[in-house]
Amino acid sequence: MGRSNRAARAPREYELVIDDLAHDGRGVGRVEGKAVFVSGALPGERVRARQTARNRNFEEAETLEVLQASPLRIAPRCAHFGVCAGCVLQHVDQEAQIAAKQRVLMENLSRIGHVQPGRVLEPLTDAAWGYRRKGRLSVRYVEKKGRTVLGFREASNPRYVAELTECHTLLPELGQRLPALTALVESLEGKRAVPQIEFIAGDGPLALVFRHLEPLHDADLDKLRAFAQASGYVLYLQPGGTDSVHPLDADAELSFPIPEFDLRLQFRPLDFIQVNAGLNQKMIARALELLDPKADDRVLDLFCGLGNFTLPLARRAGQVVGVEGDPGLIARARENAARNQLGNVEFHAADLAKDLASEPWMKAGFDKLLVDPPRAGAAEVLAQLPLKGIDRIVYVSCHPGSLARDAGFLVKERGYKLRAAGAMDMFPQTAKVQSIALFEK
Repeated sequence: MGRSNRAARAPREYELVIDDLAHDGRGVGRVEGKAVFVSGALPGERVRARQTARNRNFEEAETLEVLQASPLRIAPRCAHFGVCAGCVLQHVDQEAQIAAKQRVLMENLSRIGHVQPGRVLEPLTDAAWGYRRKGRLSVRYVEKKGRTVLGFREASNPRYVAELTECHTLLPELGQRLPALTALVESLEGKRAVPQIEFIAGDGPLALVFRHLEPLHDADLDKLRAFAQASGYVLYLQPGGTDSVHPLDADAELSFPIPEFDLRLQFRPLDFIQVNAGLNQKMIARALELLDPKADDRVLDLFCGLGNFTLPLARRAGQVVGVEGDPGLIARARENAARNQLGNVEFHAADLAKDLASEPWMKAGFDKLLVDPPRAGAAEVLAQLPLKGIDRIVYVSCHPGSLARDAGFLVKERGYKLRAAGAMDMFPQTAKVQSIALFEK
């Protein structure tokens, strides 16, 4: 390869003005007419950036220097910001973060769904720091460094683990004790066999699930026990699949309350729960306010999980049916209904992306519908569901693109109007957009 060709392929550096914020939190500018996505840059800024990737239609770059800063820019709280992929918006004022997420939602509804809400809901927010009560920490013994690293993935290269000494989005009892957790793994004889640690908490003890690819020696188990006793954490081991999870010693009750509806939901260490407890309470309240269940309503709750929405709905509606693809979550949902003495709710396990024609609950009539799907959305089930008698739908979304697509279907194909929509900041400091929408016949 000639010298000129090598020079042409070398990463370029350039100055550019940032005029927009992408859905993933990167600034967007233009160089020679081509869009450039710049990590660490904000709208209104002039930056010096280095190209990190090129494409026929766009380029990617990282900020080297902010030449003219935005008034929205603040100092990141965490020393690992920019290296760790866990957060991408710590340099943005909190109000500006949720405003950007609201804008992303509205742009998706317009561009993908070709719909506009009749009313834009005020964004829901809660604690911006120390909120994350569920997640997964990657663990790796790095031979070149001769030590264990623990954290989330690196922003620039997801194959590597960012070496964290603190995390301000995690619950403080974990986020400020990462060095102790790293030291624990480093002390284990089987440290190379531990690829991840999952964490989850309600309003009681924090639970850690140690995935291990080989059996742990008795000496390692004793170290884990000593750590559990000193920290107050409850430790679980996972030698195989999800059904292999078991307590290191005594099990513990893991649960969280929903005080407004006089409920308490129990869960298991690997179950799905909403990561932000305070925002979850507000989200449930808003969902029920929008759906407005009456004492004689039959309500269907799809992708119901543990019953996060189903059981509050059962406090207000005449009859509620929850459907979820994970049989384990359905078992816990039924147990939660029994513990909370709710006799007007039933649960069914069904894969909501498959043919549902034979499902008995599909033949029942419903007045109202709540949908809380995963990132892929609810296209398959909405296309099959008999919607004739359902006059109101509340759609809770963790991905604005799939919500926008499904909103277009409901409005254009099924005769609904998008009455209201708004963002909810379930994941402050990240670019993830949680939202909620109301559809009416």
